[in-house]
Formats: sequence, C-alpha cells, structure tokens
Amino acid sequence: MPSEHYYKENRDHSSELIPFSYYKSQIPDYFPNVPLHWHKEFELNYILSGQGEFIIGDEKLTAEKGDIIIIPPNILHAVSPIETTIQRYDTIVFNLDMLLGIHKDRSCLDFFLPLSEHSLGIAAKISTEHNRYQELKDCILEVFIHAKKNTAVNDIFLKCALLRFFAILAQNNDLQPITKKESIPNELIRPAITYINEHFMEKITIEQLANTAHMSKSYFMGTFKKQVGMGAINYINQLRIKFACELLRNKNQSVSEIAFSCGFTNLSNFNRQFRRQIGITPKEYAKLYKKETRRIE
Repeated sequence: MPSEHYYKENRDHSSELIPFSYYKSQIPDYFPNVPLHWHKEFELNYILSGQGEFIIGDEKLTAEKGDIIIIPPNILHAVSPIETTIQRYDTIVFNLDMLLGIHKDRSCLDFFLPLSEHSLGIAAKISTEHNRYQELKDCILEVFIHAKKNTAVNDIFLKCALLRFFAILAQNNDLQPITKKESIPNELIRPAITYINEHFMEKITIEQLANTAHMSKSYFMGTFKKQVGMGAINYINQLRIKFACELLRNKNQSVSEIAFSCGFTNLSNFNRQFRRQIGITPKEYAKLYKKETRRIE
C-alpha cells in the first residue's frame, strides 16, 4: 500500500543537498488536472501561457499568462484546466530551510519562520496589476534560470533571487499576520484526504470518511464538496484513474489487472470512469503513450 508521503505529491521535492526541484508543468498533461494534495515545501509558479484554475486552501482563482502563483507549505492545493485551454507554467518547489540559514537572524524570525508556520500570510496570486510586479517578475525569471541550470554556483544565485523576491513582498507590506482561525485552510477535511490517499485502492464509504473528519455524513459531504470542488466519491475515482494512468504508462499489465489494483471492482465501471475523465479508453491511452514514447526516443 502506498504511503501517505508518496501520495502527498508522489515525489520528493527537496533534499539536504539540493533543497529544491524545478518542473516544466502543463495542464492537461498525462492526466487532465492536478488533484488536491499538499507537500512540506514552498511552491512558486510562473504562468507562461493559457489559463487554469487553482484551488489554494479556501481560495479558488484563475491564473493566466504572467501571473505568479504562491503556495505556502502544507496547504492543500489543486490545478485544473479551463475548458479546452492548455496552461503551461514553470514550477519551483523548495524547502524554506534553504533561506533560513544556520543562525536564526531577525529576517528569519520576522518573516521566513512565520511563513512556514502559517502565522504570516501571502497573497496566492501576483498579477500584472501589482504595483511592483516587474521587480517580482524579474526575480522569478532569475529563479527559474538558475533552477534549470542546477549547479552549486547557480544555487547561490537562486537563493539570492528568492531572498530578493520575499524582501520586495515584505517591503511592500504584502506579508500580513494571519489569525489562528485562518491559519491552515481546509484543515477540517485533511484527515479524510489523508485516509483516501492511503486507502483509495480499497472500498471506501462516506461514513468512514465522515468519521475520520469527526463530522456527520451530511455535513461532511457538503464541506468536502465546498473545499475540493467535487464530491468525495468523484475525488476517490479521480485518484484511482490517475493511478491507473501511471500504471498504463509504466507497467505491462492488462486493463483488468490495473482496474482491480486501483480499487475498482467492476471493469465496465472502470472503463466508463476512465473515458469520462481522460476522454479515451484505457487501451487507447496506453497505446497513445507508447507511441509518444517511441517518437521521443
């Protein structure tokens, strides 16, 4: 059974030696969207083209070309395309420890530690209308230049660009205290999300999920849909189909074997759910991916 850490993001973003990861992102890609998840690292996204919808904590926003999207550590977030638009964006996911240093100076105590502990807040989106947008954009572009080169020397420049980015936000009073009530959005349903991520390959009932969140069934269903943007059963099926896509791309298993290993007990239901989410059948998906792999090679 996959661990919770695996399904937080399905990858490790940082290590002690290299405390960040760069990704060239696109929605839709192998899967139509990025399901709700969280990770311990800070995340910055720069939208290169297209439009997409981000859910970040309790906030839902539309991101378009030029926007800078900011996601603090341990905040539930998801990304979905808008209609037929393809959104492309650069992503860096980094551990805030890389900016804290060995000694906790006043900048760390006043800004970086509160950011990591959610006692200091930051806007989820910086648009072109921001009064210091060009300076912030220059920092972000420099961050990605050095993240892509990925050498020890470039790490120094990357840290400098990140420090300048946060310094501009702090100087502009864009970092504001958060009350305890607002500090960790979506906390009510986090236990249910964790349970689903750990057990999606098994039978899961709404009653089980409501119990993990210590809610009544009806209140849980309403809260989950409000926070995630879909019902719990749809979310479970989304995770199952996402896992099925990974298996179809990377394993030589039959469609029925994959369906049952992902938690489906009925092959026709699996095919129906797969086609509804992906737009093609599992066999067509596997064939398309293998064809694309041969073309790249």
